[in-house]
Amino acid sequence: MLPIAVDAMGGDNAPGDIIAGARRAHEEFGIPILLVGPADAIGDPGPLEVLEASEVIPMDADPGSSVRRMKDSTLVRAAEAVRDGRAAAMVSAGNTGAAMASALLRMGRIKGVSRPAIATPIPDPVGSPCVLLDAGANADCQPEWIVQFAQMGAVYSRDRYGVERPKVGLLSIGEEPTKGNSLVKETHKLMADTDWAAIGAEFIGNIEGRDLMASVADVCVTDGFTGNVTLKSLEGGMRALIGALLGVFDSTDEARAAAETLLPALAPLYHQLDPENTGGALMLGVDGVCIISHGSSSELAMRNAVRTAAEMVEADLVGSIRAAVATG
Repeated sequence: MLPIAVDAMGGDNAPGDIIAGARRAHEEFGIPILLVGPADAIGDPGPLEVLEASEVIPMDADPGSSVRRMKDSTLVRAAEAVRDGRAAAMVSAGNTGAAMASALLRMGRIKGVSRPAIATPIPDPVGSPCVLLDAGANADCQPEWIVQFAQMGAVYSRDRYGVERPKVGLLSIGEEPTKGNSLVKETHKLMADTDWAAIGAEFIGNIEGRDLMASVADVCVTDGFTGNVTLKSLEGGMRALIGALLGVFDSTDEARAAAETLLPALAPLYHQLDPENTGGALMLGVDGVCIISHGSSSELAMRNAVRTAAEMVEADLVGSIRAAVATG
């Protein structure tokens, strides 16, 4: 297997946690790694290979102009490594927009894909995650694009989570086909007329925000604006709930005693819901595996992102999406 290109300088905890996470993925799973960044910042890479890049795109930089101007940036070089066959996939916790732009401009789109989309797994306490897309790549969408997002999401759900016949839902404000804005209504008509059996999936109609973590759908599609707001709302709600629970557990001697019994039982659930264990979001539709991790990614998050990238390369996710788009 070709190495996974890791942007060593991407994210709030770079390069320390990023390199440590990449090294863990190499040591635990035998995944070859190509660290992309300045040699002096990377330091001793140990058994990991290094691809030098002298520039780092800041987190707050304009994505498009930065990618075009900073041609020796870590993000651009990582995407070029995939394009040129030096790496099998790229992973970055850096500037999300610049990561998307680098992948799109250097790797290119899969033939037939109108717009790439960001696919983020939403954890489900009792089942496999629900894949939410678009989670932020396209703020304004056309109905045809969302149908294609659904096709790509169904392939991703099958290849990553082993869902034999993914159920696809369209995010709206009600289950009835007549509910929603004009974009949702037009998209629903197109999705209802699509031959989902051709790609081994099923369209179940409109779903609501409350259904995302309730084992209702395996794939939830929407425009990038709504998807990103939904994702951030879920993250904020989970963070507030966990913070409140921990506060209660430490409020009295009786609560602390109860916590000693409850916390071990709650630990597996916390682990399942922890976004650091999801391995990041995939940018579906580009001609290569590209994982965009959270800006605050820790060593553990990076280890899981690299592992996910390797698994998607081995599953030939790009080839499966290419076939699904051609069929659709």
